[in-house]
Amino acid sequence: MADEKSSLPARQTLLDRQALERVLARAAELQGAGALPDSSDLITESQLLDIGNEVGLNAATINQALAEERTRINVPEERGLVAQIAGAGFATATRTVPGTPRDVLAAIDSWMQREECLQVQRRFSDRITWEPQRGLFGKLRRTVNLSGHAYYLVDARQVSATVLPVDSTRAVVRLDADIHPSRSRRVGFGGLLVGAGGVAGGLVGLGLVIAHLPILIAAGAAMVPFAGGTAGAYKVARSHRTVLSGVQLALEQVLDRLEHGEFTRPRLRGR
Repeated sequence: MADEKSSLPARQTLLDRQALERVLARAAELQGAGALPDSSDLITESQLLDIGNEVGLNAATINQALAEERTRINVPEERGLVAQIAGAGFATATRTVPGTPRDVLAAIDSWMQREECLQVQRRFSDRITWEPQRGLFGKLRRTVNLSGHAYYLVDARQVSATVLPVDSTRAVVRLDADIHPSRSRRVGFGGLLVGAGGVAGGLVGLGLVIAHLPILIAAGAAMVPFAGGTAGAYKVARSHRTVLSGVQLALEQVLDRLEHGEFTRPRLRGR
């Protein structure tokens, strides 16, 4: 068992079986254990601590796993052709970092506004959401960009941070970025390319038929612009993966700085 200083009082909220299994599995992973007990459908977090103690999991690792579970957001699994070609519409990153939730959230807020050209959208006790700065100043910063800073997160419709305590010196941070609009724009433009290729192919084929060329030749010629439009559409849709990769990198870099205490160092610049 961890000492009393390393853990916080358990919240008396109810956990369903899936949440229980995720928390115990994560706590076991953190501590290197592997046994999970049978559980009922609902259980309090204090009961979970007792179960963890029985199977050899200390309170510190269970508290960390519980904090990670509380930050968990149910994001529907994306399936279908669009997701397979263009990639996901959400980027997310989670990590346990040193500091109190208040200090960590304040550091993230300062970074997002100062370095990522974002502005606060909503503010809660343990969560903040941001959106891209819409004013002239924000656009000038991104356009001039004398520092060479890559503003990956401005491609997101919304960026959010949720911070919850693990113990008196650590907190779990979850960062999320909604980039569905970026994907929709690229997929939509790709659809226009397919449509334009189809129209051009139809006109070419019709012209060749009118010119009394064999149907097979006309059909083959008509397929050329359609195939070109389809290939272009695929390439444009796939370009969203570059955006997704950049946004994911930006979120991970924020967590890197939190984990290594770089936000507390003076005159932090660039990536």
